[in-house]
Amino acid sequence: MKALMRSGTHKHWMIAAGIFVLMAFCLPAVAALGGDLASVQADTAHMKGAVKIQQLEAYSVHEITDAHRTVVREYVSADGKVFGVAWQGPFLPDMKQILGSYLQQFSAGVEEHHVKNVGRRPLSIHQPGLVVETSGHVRAYYGRAFVPGLVPQGVDAGEVR
Repeated sequence: MKALMRSGTHKHWMIAAGIFVLMAFCLPAVAALGGDLASVQADTAHMKGAVKIQQLEAYSVHEITDAHRTVVREYVSADGKVFGVAWQGPFLPDMKQILGSYLQQFSAGVEEHHVKNVGRRPLSIHQPGLVVETSGHVRAYYGRAFVPGLVPQGVDAGEVR
């Protein structure tokens, strides 16, 4: 009986992951991880949000807040590449928009995570070309994603938060 319950939970997670990925494909892509500064401006327009920019020594943080109080922070290196994104708020951001060409790698990581982990656990994907960590519950989601190879020299990836 216990194994049957775990199997049901696993199926539930697989269905949820499938729906999540499907929803991401239904939304229009504007910009993404690995994009350039113009993509950040497009994200602001797509989210119909307000932006605050914080300029640091090796990168800038573009914080976009939409009308629903979902906040997306995009980390842009001095050479103009988005090397990381972080989010928090009552709704998940458009994952296709913020992950772009990394969405397929993310989707594969989600499937692998759910095969290895039974039950509710924060999503943690650590691959050589992509790191995604996300968790939360209804009305309180948070997470981050970054490409290790794009993080500027001297910057700790832990700063993407």
